[in-house]
Amino acid sequence: SMQNETSATEFILLGFSSNPALRLCLFGFFSVLYSATLMGNALVFVLICLDYRLHFFLCHLSILDICYASNNVPHMLRNLLGQGRTISFAGCGTQIHLYLIFALTECVLLAVMSYDRYVAICHPLRYALIMSWRVCLTLAAVSWAFGFLFGTLQASLALHLPFCGPCEVDHFFCEILAVLKLACTDTTANKVLIFAVCVCFLLFPLALILISYLHILATILRIRSVAGWHKTFSTCGSHLTVVGLFYGNAIFMYMGPGSGNSSGREKILSLFYSLVSPSLNPLIYSLRNKQVKEALLKLQRRK
Repeated sequence: SMQNETSATEFILLGFSSNPALRLCLFGFFSVLYSATLMGNALVFVLICLDYRLHFFLCHLSILDICYASNNVPHMLRNLLGQGRTISFAGCGTQIHLYLIFALTECVLLAVMSYDRYVAICHPLRYALIMSWRVCLTLAAVSWAFGFLFGTLQASLALHLPFCGPCEVDHFFCEILAVLKLACTDTTANKVLIFAVCVCFLLFPLALILISYLHILATILRIRSVAGWHKTFSTCGSHLTVVGLFYGNAIFMYMGPGSGNSSGREKILSLFYSLVSPSLNPLIYSLRNKQVKEALLKLQRRK
Protein backbone atom coordinates (compact mmCIF):
# COMPACT_ATOMS: atom_id res chain seq x y z
CA SER A 1 0.00 0.00 0.00
CA MET A 2 1.00 3.64 -0.38
CA GLN A 3 1.28 3.98 3.40
CA ASN A 4 4.16 1.48 3.42
CA GLU A 5 6.01 3.25 0.60
CA THR A 6 9.40 4.55 1.67
CA SER A 7 12.44 6.19 0.23
CA ALA A 8 14.73 3.30 1.21
CA THR A 9 18.02 4.26 2.80
CA GLU A 10 19.25 0.70 3.37
CA PHE A 11 18.39 -2.91 2.63
CA ILE A 12 18.68 -6.06 4.74
CA LEU A 13 20.25 -9.05 3.00
CA LEU A 14 18.71 -12.22 4.42
CA GLY A 15 21.48 -14.38 2.98
CA PHE A 16 21.54 -18.08 3.79
CA SER A 17 20.50 -20.24 6.74
CA SER A 18 20.20 -18.77 10.23
CA ASN A 19 21.89 -21.87 11.69
CA PRO A 20 25.25 -20.63 13.13
CA ALA A 21 27.07 -23.93 12.53
CA LEU A 22 25.92 -24.12 8.92
CA ARG A 23 26.79 -20.47 8.32
CA LEU A 24 30.30 -21.09 9.66
CA CYS A 25 30.75 -24.09 7.35
CA LEU A 26 29.53 -22.06 4.38
CA PHE A 27 31.93 -19.26 5.32
CA GLY A 28 34.89 -21.64 5.24
CA PHE A 29 33.85 -23.25 1.95
CA PHE A 30 33.11 -19.95 0.20
CA SER A 31 36.33 -18.41 1.50
CA VAL A 32 38.32 -21.22 -0.13
CA LEU A 33 36.48 -20.77 -3.43
CA TYR A 34 36.97 -17.00 -3.32
CA SER A 35 40.70 -17.37 -2.66
CA ALA A 36 40.97 -19.87 -5.52
CA THR A 37 39.12 -17.44 -7.79
CA LEU A 38 41.45 -14.55 -7.01
CA MET A 39 44.65 -16.58 -7.23
CA GLY A 40 43.67 -18.57 -10.33
CA ASN A 41 42.52 -15.61 -12.38
CA ALA A 42 45.40 -13.44 -11.19
CA LEU A 43 47.82 -16.17 -12.34
CA VAL A 44 46.19 -16.33 -15.78
CA PHE A 45 46.37 -12.54 -16.01
CA VAL A 46 50.08 -12.53 -15.10
CA LEU A 47 50.84 -15.30 -17.61
CA ILE A 48 49.16 -13.36 -20.39
CA CYS A 49 51.05 -10.20 -19.47
CA LEU A 50 54.35 -12.13 -19.56
CA ASP A 51 53.63 -13.96 -22.82
CA TYR A 52 52.02 -11.84 -25.55
CA ARG A 53 51.24 -14.95 -27.64
CA LEU A 54 48.53 -16.04 -25.23
CA HIS A 55 44.81 -15.43 -25.70
CA PHE A 56 44.10 -11.66 -25.52
CA PHE A 57 40.41 -12.13 -24.70
CA LEU A 58 41.21 -14.64 -21.96
CA CYS A 59 42.84 -11.76 -20.10
CA HIS A 60 39.55 -9.84 -20.14
CA LEU A 61 37.67 -12.95 -19.01
CA SER A 62 40.00 -13.23 -16.01
CA ILE A 63 39.40 -9.56 -15.15
CA LEU A 64 35.64 -10.11 -15.35
CA ASP A 65 35.81 -13.16 -13.08
CA ILE A 66 37.80 -11.27 -10.45
CA CYS A 67 35.32 -8.37 -10.62
CA TYR A 68 32.32 -10.73 -10.38
CA ALA A 69 33.59 -12.33 -7.21
CA SER A 70 34.83 -9.12 -5.60
CA ASN A 71 31.51 -7.37 -6.19
CA ASN A 72 29.39 -9.84 -4.21
CA VAL A 73 31.45 -12.31 -2.19
CA PRO A 74 33.16 -10.10 0.46
CA HIS A 75 29.80 -8.77 1.67
CA MET A 76 28.38 -12.30 1.60
CA LEU A 77 31.23 -13.55 3.81
CA ARG A 78 30.58 -10.73 6.29
CA ASN A 79 26.90 -11.69 6.26
CA LEU A 80 27.76 -15.31 7.09
CA LEU A 81 29.72 -14.07 10.13
CA GLY A 82 26.75 -11.97 11.21
CA GLN A 83 28.52 -8.66 10.57
CA GLY A 84 27.09 -7.39 7.29
CA ARG A 85 23.36 -8.02 6.88
CA THR A 86 22.54 -4.40 6.12
CA ILE A 87 23.68 -2.54 3.02
CA SER A 88 23.05 1.09 2.14
CA PHE A 89 20.84 2.04 -0.78
CA ALA A 90 23.90 3.38 -2.63
CA GLY A 91 25.82 0.18 -1.91
CA CYS A 92 22.92 -1.94 -3.11
CA GLY A 93 22.65 0.13 -6.28
CA THR A 94 26.37 -0.26 -6.89
CA GLN A 95 26.11 -4.04 -6.55
CA ILE A 96 23.24 -4.20 -9.04
CA HIS A 97 24.99 -1.87 -11.48
CA LEU A 98 28.34 -3.67 -11.44
CA TYR A 99 26.77 -7.14 -11.55
CA LEU A 100 24.80 -6.25 -14.68
CA ILE A 101 27.82 -4.63 -16.36
CA PHE A 102 30.04 -7.66 -15.76
CA ALA A 103 27.35 -10.19 -16.75
CA LEU A 104 26.40 -8.44 -19.99
CA THR A 105 30.05 -7.81 -20.89
CA GLU A 106 30.85 -11.50 -20.49
CA CYS A 107 27.89 -12.43 -22.71
CA VAL A 108 29.38 -10.39 -25.56
CA LEU A 109 32.97 -11.38 -24.79
CA LEU A 110 32.24 -15.11 -25.03
CA ALA A 111 30.71 -14.54 -28.48
CA VAL A 112 33.80 -12.57 -29.50
CA MET A 113 36.01 -15.41 -28.28
CA SER A 114 34.06 -17.89 -30.43
CA TYR A 115 34.68 -15.69 -33.47
CA ASP A 116 38.36 -15.61 -32.57
CA ARG A 117 38.42 -19.43 -32.47
CA TYR A 118 36.55 -19.55 -35.79
CA VAL A 119 39.18 -17.37 -37.48
CA ALA A 120 42.06 -19.31 -35.88
CA ILE A 121 40.78 -22.69 -37.11
CA CYS A 122 38.98 -21.89 -40.35
CA HIS A 123 41.38 -19.18 -41.61
CA PRO A 124 44.71 -19.89 -39.86
CA LEU A 125 46.89 -18.27 -42.53
CA ARG A 126 44.92 -15.03 -42.36
CA TYR A 127 44.51 -15.01 -38.56
CA ALA A 128 47.18 -12.39 -37.86
CA LEU A 129 45.68 -10.13 -40.53
CA ILE A 130 42.02 -10.53 -39.51
CA MET A 131 42.57 -10.52 -35.72
CA SER A 132 45.08 -7.70 -35.55
CA TRP A 133 45.72 -5.85 -32.30
CA ARG A 134 43.45 -3.03 -33.44
CA VAL A 135 40.60 -5.46 -34.13
CA CYS A 136 41.09 -7.26 -30.80
CA LEU A 137 41.13 -3.99 -28.86
CA THR A 138 38.03 -2.80 -30.71
CA LEU A 139 36.10 -6.01 -30.00
CA ALA A 140 37.09 -5.92 -26.32
CA ALA A 141 36.10 -2.25 -26.06
CA VAL A 142 32.74 -2.97 -27.72
CA SER A 143 32.08 -5.78 -25.25
CA TRP A 144 32.70 -3.49 -22.28
CA ALA A 145 30.78 -0.61 -23.86
CA PHE A 146 27.65 -2.70 -24.48
CA GLY A 147 27.82 -4.14 -20.97
CA PHE A 148 28.18 -0.70 -19.40
CA LEU A 149 25.43 0.89 -21.52
CA PHE A 150 22.71 -1.70 -20.99
CA GLY A 151 23.76 -2.49 -17.42
CA THR A 152 23.46 1.18 -16.52
CA LEU A 153 20.06 1.40 -18.23
CA GLN A 154 18.61 -1.55 -16.29
CA ALA A 155 20.12 -0.50 -12.97
CA SER A 156 18.93 3.11 -13.24
CA LEU A 157 15.34 2.07 -14.06
CA ALA A 158 15.26 -0.41 -11.16
CA LEU A 159 16.70 2.00 -8.59
CA HIS A 160 14.24 4.78 -9.43
CA LEU A 161 11.32 2.62 -8.25
CA PRO A 162 9.62 3.29 -4.89
CA PHE A 163 10.25 0.52 -2.33
CA CYS A 164 8.08 -0.76 0.51
CA GLY A 165 9.34 -1.56 3.96
CA PRO A 166 10.70 -3.65 5.47
CA CYS A 167 13.35 -3.68 2.74
CA GLU A 168 14.47 -7.29 3.20
CA VAL A 169 16.20 -8.76 0.16
CA ASP A 170 15.87 -12.55 0.15
CA HIS A 171 19.33 -13.01 -1.31
CA PHE A 172 23.01 -12.83 -0.34
CA PHE A 173 23.54 -9.70 -2.48
CA CYS A 174 21.42 -7.09 -4.25
CA GLU A 175 20.37 -9.13 -7.27
CA ILE A 176 18.01 -7.20 -9.53
CA LEU A 177 15.14 -9.73 -9.53
CA ALA A 178 15.22 -9.98 -5.73
CA VAL A 179 15.22 -6.19 -5.33
CA LEU A 180 12.32 -5.73 -7.78
CA LYS A 181 10.12 -7.82 -5.50
CA LEU A 182 10.29 -5.01 -2.91
CA ALA A 183 8.97 -2.32 -5.25
CA CYS A 184 5.67 -0.66 -4.33
CA THR A 185 4.67 -0.25 -7.96
CA ASP A 186 4.13 -2.38 -11.02
CA THR A 187 7.47 -3.74 -12.29
CA THR A 188 6.19 -5.21 -15.54
CA ALA A 189 8.17 -2.70 -17.62
CA ASN A 190 11.37 -3.61 -15.77
CA LYS A 191 10.79 -7.33 -16.27
CA VAL A 192 10.02 -6.83 -19.96
CA LEU A 193 13.28 -4.89 -20.32
CA ILE A 194 15.20 -7.65 -18.53
CA PHE A 195 13.68 -10.24 -20.87
CA ALA A 196 14.48 -8.12 -23.94
CA VAL A 197 18.08 -7.63 -22.79
CA CYS A 198 18.35 -11.39 -22.19
CA VAL A 199 17.22 -12.05 -25.76
CA CYS A 200 19.83 -9.62 -27.10
CA PHE A 201 22.67 -10.65 -24.79
CA LEU A 202 21.96 -14.37 -24.35
CA LEU A 203 20.09 -15.81 -27.31
CA PHE A 204 21.66 -13.68 -30.04
CA PRO A 205 25.31 -14.19 -28.91
CA LEU A 206 24.57 -17.88 -28.32
CA ALA A 207 23.30 -18.17 -31.89
CA LEU A 208 26.50 -16.53 -33.16
CA ILE A 209 28.56 -18.96 -31.08
CA LEU A 210 26.69 -21.95 -32.49
CA ILE A 211 27.17 -20.66 -36.06
CA SER A 212 30.90 -20.21 -35.43
CA TYR A 213 31.25 -23.73 -34.08
CA LEU A 214 29.25 -25.22 -36.94
CA HIS A 215 31.85 -23.75 -39.30
CA ILE A 216 34.60 -25.03 -37.00
CA LEU A 217 33.02 -28.51 -37.00
CA ALA A 218 32.90 -28.50 -40.79
CA THR A 219 36.59 -27.61 -40.85
CA ILE A 220 37.45 -30.29 -38.28
CA LEU A 221 35.74 -32.97 -40.37
CA ARG A 222 38.13 -32.17 -43.21
CA ILE A 223 41.16 -32.76 -40.97
CA ARG A 224 42.52 -36.27 -41.48
CA SER A 225 45.31 -36.42 -38.91
CA VAL A 226 44.61 -37.45 -35.32
CA ALA A 227 47.05 -34.81 -34.07
CA GLY A 228 45.09 -32.11 -35.89
CA TRP A 229 41.83 -33.30 -34.33
CA HIS A 230 43.37 -33.31 -30.86
CA LYS A 231 44.86 -29.83 -31.27
CA THR A 232 41.56 -28.39 -32.52
CA PHE A 233 39.48 -29.94 -29.76
CA SER A 234 41.95 -28.81 -27.07
CA THR A 235 41.73 -25.27 -28.46
CA CYS A 236 37.93 -25.12 -28.55
CA GLY A 237 37.00 -27.48 -25.72
CA SER A 238 37.76 -25.03 -22.93
CA HIS A 239 35.73 -22.24 -24.53
CA LEU A 240 32.77 -24.54 -25.22
CA THR A 241 32.80 -25.70 -21.59
CA VAL A 242 32.68 -22.13 -20.29
CA VAL A 243 29.99 -21.17 -22.82
CA GLY A 244 27.78 -24.11 -21.86
CA LEU A 245 28.03 -23.38 -18.14
CA PHE A 246 27.55 -19.62 -18.48
CA TYR A 247 24.70 -19.41 -20.99
CA GLY A 248 22.89 -22.49 -19.68
CA ASN A 249 22.62 -21.11 -16.16
CA ALA A 250 21.80 -17.57 -17.32
CA ILE A 251 18.96 -18.71 -19.59
CA PHE A 252 17.57 -20.96 -16.86
CA MET A 253 17.74 -18.15 -14.29
CA TYR A 254 16.34 -15.20 -16.27
CA MET A 255 14.31 -16.79 -19.09
CA GLY A 256 13.18 -20.12 -17.66
CA PRO A 257 9.67 -20.83 -16.38
CA GLY A 258 9.03 -19.15 -13.04
CA SER A 259 12.20 -17.06 -13.25
CA GLY A 260 12.36 -14.57 -10.40
CA ASN A 261 9.86 -16.49 -8.23
CA SER A 262 12.14 -18.96 -6.45
CA SER A 263 14.62 -17.30 -4.10
CA GLY A 264 16.38 -20.60 -3.41
CA ARG A 265 17.01 -21.21 -7.08
CA GLU A 266 18.20 -17.63 -7.58
CA LYS A 267 20.71 -17.96 -4.73
CA ILE A 268 22.16 -21.20 -6.09
CA LEU A 269 22.48 -19.89 -9.64
CA SER A 270 23.94 -16.60 -8.41
CA LEU A 271 26.50 -18.56 -6.42
CA PHE A 272 27.52 -20.20 -9.67
CA TYR A 273 28.23 -16.81 -11.27
CA SER A 274 29.83 -15.31 -8.18
CA LEU A 275 32.07 -18.20 -7.11
CA VAL A 276 31.86 -21.50 -8.99
CA SER A 277 32.33 -20.30 -12.56
CA PRO A 278 35.09 -17.74 -11.76
CA SER A 279 37.02 -20.38 -9.81
CA LEU A 280 36.61 -23.04 -12.52
CA ASN A 281 37.48 -20.90 -15.55
CA PRO A 282 41.25 -20.70 -14.86
CA LEU A 283 41.32 -24.44 -14.14
CA ILE A 284 39.42 -25.25 -17.34
CA TYR A 285 41.67 -23.10 -19.49
CA SER A 286 44.91 -24.19 -17.85
CA LEU A 287 44.06 -27.88 -18.27
CA ARG A 288 42.87 -27.65 -21.88
CA ASN A 289 44.94 -24.78 -23.31
CA LYS A 290 48.40 -25.87 -24.42
CA GLN A 291 49.75 -22.32 -24.62
CA VAL A 292 48.71 -21.56 -21.03
CA LYS A 293 50.44 -24.71 -19.77
CA GLU A 294 53.59 -23.86 -21.72
CA ALA A 295 53.60 -20.31 -20.32
CA LEU A 296 53.20 -21.68 -16.79
CA LEU A 297 56.19 -24.01 -17.30
CA LYS A 298 58.27 -21.08 -18.60
CA LEU A 299 57.35 -19.04 -15.52
CA GLN A 300 58.46 -21.91 -13.28
CA ARG A 301 61.79 -22.18 -15.12
CA ARG A 302 62.38 -18.43 -14.70
CA LYS A 303 61.92 -18.77 -10.95
